[in-house]
Amino acid sequence: MPEKTTQHWTDSLFDSVYALYETAREYQTAHRAALVAVEMVDVDRRQLHEGRVALRGLRGRVDADYYRTSRVVPHMKAVFDLYDLYSRTERELHRRYEEAALLYASGAAWAIAVVQGDETPAHVDFNTAEDGTPVIHRLSITGLDRYAGAGELTAAYDQVATRMDAAQYAGDLADRGDLTDHQAGEMDHAIGVAMGLADTAFAYGLLAQQAVNYVLLEPRRARESELAAARAAAQTSN
Repeated sequence: MPEKTTQHWTDSLFDSVYALYETAREYQTAHRAALVAVEMVDVDRRQLHEGRVALRGLRGRVDADYYRTSRVVPHMKAVFDLYDLYSRTERELHRRYEEAALLYASGAAWAIAVVQGDETPAHVDFNTAEDGTPVIHRLSITGLDRYAGAGELTAAYDQVATRMDAAQYAGDLADRGDLTDHQAGEMDHAIGVAMGLADTAFAYGLLAQQAVNYVLLEPRRARESELAAARAAAQTSN
């Protein structure tokens, strides 16, 4: 069997960032499918069949020896049950998508920072919380003044920061308990802004991933020069 070629750190680091992209994209796709499922069973958009079925043998609450017959609308029950099920699934997938998108964006930002600091990591490293889940890195990216996409990257980060601030503000208001009508309105608005965090973080991650390629240009060129020099030396020795 041929020997497995060891990846250069620039390749494995980019693969690490790309794996975070694929992870976030999986959850994005799943969340979008869940949204469609919820819409399909929205009672305001459905025509429910009014046919009923009889359920016999239900024990009464007053007399344990009393049995009654109940007539239910099975189609209506199914739609309401599915709406509840899909809604819970959608909320969970949204949470996971948001988490994956933030890890993706912050992982790319971390990769840029360490390469700028002349480090050579083979993978994106995350610290973990007590429950073992990875903790996101700092999302802001600096030191790319000469990069053509720096302006777009900064604008995307500002959108992420705005939505994260909104999420924090909504959480702070929710923790207070009793709110005035004005505060309740502010909380609803903040929640609405924060709901777009997953998509915004994913879009920022895409731009940050492109910037990872940019900061890896010089290390990759240096690697190519080393390989060219090694090949030249080998030919000379032969």
